[in-house]
Amino acid sequence: MTTYLNYIDGEWRPSRSGETFESRNPAHPSEVVGEFQASTGDDIDDAVQAARRAQREWRKVPAPKRGEIIERAALLLQERKSELAELITREMGKTLVDSGYDIQGAITSGRYMAGEGLRMFGETVPSGLPNRMAMTRREPVGVVGIITPWNLPVMMPAWKLFPALVCGNAVVVKPAEDTPLCAVRLFEILEEAGVPPGVANLVTGFGDAAGQPLVEHSDVEMISFTGSQKVGRTIAATAGQALKHVSLEMGGKNAVVVFDDADLDEAVDGVLWGGFSTAGQRCTASSRVVVDHKVADELVNSLQKRMGELVVGDALDENVNVGPIINSRQLDRVHSYTSIGIDEGAELLVGGEKLEEGLDGGYFYAPTLFDHANPQMRIAQEEIFGPTVVVLRVDGDEEAIEVANGTNYGLSAAVYSQNVGRALSAIAEFESGLAYLNAPTIGSEIHLPFGGVKSTGNGHRESGKSAIEQFTEIKTVFLDYSGTLQRAEID
Repeated sequence: MTTYLNYIDGEWRPSRSGETFESRNPAHPSEVVGEFQASTGDDIDDAVQAARRAQREWRKVPAPKRGEIIERAALLLQERKSELAELITREMGKTLVDSGYDIQGAITSGRYMAGEGLRMFGETVPSGLPNRMAMTRREPVGVVGIITPWNLPVMMPAWKLFPALVCGNAVVVKPAEDTPLCAVRLFEILEEAGVPPGVANLVTGFGDAAGQPLVEHSDVEMISFTGSQKVGRTIAATAGQALKHVSLEMGGKNAVVVFDDADLDEAVDGVLWGGFSTAGQRCTASSRVVVDHKVADELVNSLQKRMGELVVGDALDENVNVGPIINSRQLDRVHSYTSIGIDEGAELLVGGEKLEEGLDGGYFYAPTLFDHANPQMRIAQEEIFGPTVVVLRVDGDEEAIEVANGTNYGLSAAVYSQNVGRALSAIAEFESGLAYLNAPTIGSEIHLPFGGVKSTGNGHRESGKSAIEQFTEIKTVFLDYSGTLQRAEID
């Protein structure tokens, strides 16, 4: 078994405690992927201090030159796409197709952010005084702490740290404890691409021991977090006391709205991909189907039949459609929601059970479909993060939008309709950061902002030029060449 180290100040080093933990293949839990450092606050402090020292010089490197390093990293990711996709499937469990999208997202993010090094736009505006210029410029925030989830184990660290680095920040990344090897491989690529020592640091470990000290560290100016609402709220409270910048993305309970004029075959295709790819373990998963009662029976019957064709198993097999749940704890959690749904009175049509036969002890759950659910049921309100889809029948467009908006999440929403006017009206009414027409609730693109409203986040957007805004401070500059004292109106 290989033991992997933290990456701090350009060196691969063990944790100060000497403690380690194992990462296992969720499809074959007896298979140990590797042994990793169970880091503590001491390791976090080492990484933060290295980042602080390095950032003083890194911020002086011209942004286009920083972008060239990010571009090299993207090219290395492209060269190793197949092997990295296979690693993601082994360590996280999703299909090779899904894993390929994960790597491609990181590649595209790197290419896009490399170009941002050439832009990094400020503004030049007229001054209210003669012989004076007024402008803005972007400055790095400083040291950024990045905490990432396990479901996108390469793309998520990449699309946070690439813009952070190109903006001149130094970073300390604490990846999810379920997928640390994916993060190690990404950092090997960053090292090979030429990121200077201390500019990018990787510390593996658990939330309480490593994540919390990163959030609390007085020399960390910003925290970028993707994960659960519970943890995100704690981070916001802690970081807020220290007046740190905080960017939070905390999941979704996303609705696919199906109007009575929808192409139902197209809608079923969308629900299958949006609801069951990555075994439903995506913040943008299509976990609710809000369908007009006029077409509900037809849609549910078709969806039920198509779900019976899904193949569950080790996702290294290209015939498999749905891989495992990430770990036994999450498997139990997903199964508990089946019991909750039944107790609440929803009708279980498909699935609802752990799968064991012939699956080598893996954490597999049957794709699950509930019908005739009430919008206030827990299965229709709470993020399950598993292969469970809930059907909510409604009467007309107005009720459909009301139900779609009726959770405290606001990440993604979709509508299926052949009437553009109806569809655009729905999109205008969705309380969500992302909206789709005739497509499921997944499928964002790297050059556009990503994030949600309400309790999904705190108003920030990742990806696209929004990421540059997130990882920079604005400095307003006045250049007076009048040769005399001039007083602005505010004076």
